[in-house]
Amino acid sequence: MSGARRLKGLVRPYVVTDGRSHPSRNTFDLVTLVSAMPDRPLAGLSPERRRIVELCLLGALSVAEVAGHLHLPVSVTKVLLGDLVDSGHILTRAAVPRAAQPDSQLLREVLHGLRARL
Repeated sequence: MSGARRLKGLVRPYVVTDGRSHPSRNTFDLVTLVSAMPDRPLAGLSPERRRIVELCLLGALSVAEVAGHLHLPVSVTKVLLGDLVDSGHILTRAAVPRAAQPDSQLLREVLHGLRARL
């Protein structure tokens, strides 16, 4: 039975997080990006933690996306992610802030310049 099904049916969220309601040391936004470390062993991880790592091995996901894929509350997902950061199974990084993104007009001008040269 998958972790999501266990959670919906028999297991309460506080059991999945070992009774904790906050991540151990890491705080995450909904848009924090999560990537898995491919060289870390999955043995000993709970089904929910293992599924997070498996999902994030396919590519970076936001905290909200991880929670959605697992059908877990975001608060539970954040606790599990904190555990996985602590164990070295995942890395997180903040999403690129809007101010740091390139201006779309500048990108259009660069594209037009490149097309003119080809």
